[in-house]
Amino acid sequence: MSSVRVLVVDDSATMRSLISAVLRRDPEISVVGQAGDPLEAREAIKQLNPDVITLDVEMPNMNGLAFLEKIMRLRPMPVVMVSTLTQVGADVSLAALEIGAIDCVGKPSAGVPAEQAFASLAAKVKAAARARVRPGSDRAPSHAAGGDFKPDGRIVAIGSSTGGVEALLSVLSAFPANCPPTVITQHMPGTFTRSFAERLNRTCAAHVEEASEGAQLRVGQIYLAPGGDNHLQVVGSTQLRCRLVPEPAVNGHRPSVDVLFDSVARVAGKGAVGVILTGMGRDGANGLLSMRNAGAATIGQNEQTSVVYGMPRVAFEVGAVERQLPLERIGAEIINRCNATRETA
Repeated sequence: MSSVRVLVVDDSATMRSLISAVLRRDPEISVVGQAGDPLEAREAIKQLNPDVITLDVEMPNMNGLAFLEKIMRLRPMPVVMVSTLTQVGADVSLAALEIGAIDCVGKPSAGVPAEQAFASLAAKVKAAARARVRPGSDRAPSHAAGGDFKPDGRIVAIGSSTGGVEALLSVLSAFPANCPPTVITQHMPGTFTRSFAERLNRTCAAHVEEASEGAQLRVGQIYLAPGGDNHLQVVGSTQLRCRLVPEPAVNGHRPSVDVLFDSVARVAGKGAVGVILTGMGRDGANGLLSMRNAGAATIGQNEQTSVVYGMPRVAFEVGAVERQLPLERIGAEIINRCNATRETA
């Protein structure tokens, strides 16, 4: 495999050097250039033709979001946002992901040393190099189901990672206001998930909130696992509810999709629909297989529409996926599966 060619864009020379040094430790990455602002970056892109750009948000001459929009409109390519704003300005980071950035990494801070902040940077850059760039403006529109939907009592569990912001916006925008009770684990830092839940709530017909301990699963409610400190599980018998579990990371993640899916398999069995969306790695594959073995319907995002066809690929290969679909059809398929009034063959 040839080296991933990276252009580092940041207005701080110190930060450019630090990012470059971290990336150069990986033998599969080659830092081919650096730029201090978007004007320099534009010329460097033309001359160097990098595979991936790391991009700061706050820079002179043009901010990173404006430059990202231009990249996605004129020359779509993989971009990983690297900024202090990815930690304290979650709305800005989510906007970058919606525009088309593949992933975000926070810069070091007083409480987060460089080794910790950039621990996943090389892996995310390499994943970005393999990703399918889908500019936000190219996102296929989704429309909420009509008034003929009647929930059949099933719950929905969804897992996603890299590319999941776009994917979840697409899927959940197809849900009606009286959607099935839905639980979601998206790999995302704790500073992101509350803002992302609020963003989804503004966009979707159903109510979306960050999951809290003991929250009861109800029709018309969507619960997003908080990032960082806990796994989200579904527990209960007659009344299902959320449980936040402060256990070690699983598959390198906390919250983990496998933990969520395994819990749904135990308590809901055939009364559930499991969905695995775009993402790097294999988290969720075994849990989705547990769901399918328990009688649940299972859906996986197809390769052509996945930003990173990692999690759904592994799930498909282990036999966990009953049906693979393009992103734009998944929301409607979930609602159809959970519709008590649908016609059955």
